[in-house]
Amino acid sequence: MMVGVRDRTPTTATSPIEADPTGQAEFETLRADTRADEGKRLRNGIVSLVILVVLVGALLLAVPGLRDVADKISDVAPGWVGLAIVLEILSCVGYTLAFCGIFYRVPTLLAVRTALSQMAFGAVLPVGGAGGIAIGAWVTKAKGGSLRRFIERSAVLFLLTSGVNAATLALAGILVGVGLLHAPHSIVLGLVPGLVACVGIGIFWVVPAAAHRFALVEDAGRIVRWIHTTARVVQDAKEEVRHPSWRVMGGSVAYLWCDIAMLWVAFRAFGHAPPVGALTLAFIIGYLGNIIPVPGGIGALDGGLTAALVLYGADPTSSAAAVLVYHAIVLWVPTLLGTIAFLRLRRTLDEPLVLKPERRT
Repeated sequence: MMVGVRDRTPTTATSPIEADPTGQAEFETLRADTRADEGKRLRNGIVSLVILVVLVGALLLAVPGLRDVADKISDVAPGWVGLAIVLEILSCVGYTLAFCGIFYRVPTLLAVRTALSQMAFGAVLPVGGAGGIAIGAWVTKAKGGSLRRFIERSAVLFLLTSGVNAATLALAGILVGVGLLHAPHSIVLGLVPGLVACVGIGIFWVVPAAAHRFALVEDAGRIVRWIHTTARVVQDAKEEVRHPSWRVMGGSVAYLWCDIAMLWVAFRAFGHAPPVGALTLAFIIGYLGNIIPVPGGIGALDGGLTAALVLYGADPTSSAAAVLVYHAIVLWVPTLLGTIAFLRLRRTLDEPLVLKPERRT
């Protein structure tokens, strides 16, 4: 459902979020510098990525214990791989929809290009999501916008997508714990992670109320100010949940669930997939390895996902092969789409920007 009634009458502005008055000469210098810096970062990241892919391929062929994985990959069913690529594209569409819903004032084409560019940077330079946010900050600076406002709205998007992750972990864990979904050691590996996710959601939900108590403190230190900023972002995220937009909520769910489905399809490409409950729990827990800042997440994500899948009962060789196929798709599809969007984005930074109006309450 839509959030309120949105007036589509355009208003002129110089920022994707809100204008910051600054000299035009400074803007031009900033645009040139940031354009060169971000382009170089993406180019270097892709070069490093190609080198790592070659090294991993050589490793698979050279190490005897990994040759079984290479053999499995050579026998992969192409139809399942095609379906996995479609699911990854749908995941990218989901993130783009969520991004457009959060940054609803930004013209649609600019928002789409920025979202896809963020996914490319996030895939090539995974630093807990910071690699993707950097490209949005670059656009905001180049357009003369409020960087603080952009960071706050990006934090809302991060909380919502993370909230979907936590809610999915909670749901899968509880369903495994009560026996409706299957996973080994249903209490320790199912119910416990599910309850931890519930506690995490509950803690963030009460942050605004807790921060209100600190408002009574006259001498607010740095920690208190940080709590207030966090509370404001959490409150904005709660408003999105209370008054859901189909783009934000549907996109956030599709962003995660299409990825999980894609890993399931990657297993089916080799003939067998783990139970849905075990796969879902392993996926969310194993993805924590992607926090390690390795180009493309190569090694970190593969190792984390494979270890989690084996922990949840999957065959080690099949897990390694499925994860490699999954990772190749989840790496190159956003990178290719995002690179095209990024090249178009660079060419349009000097174009005048017309923002959509604020939401009516």
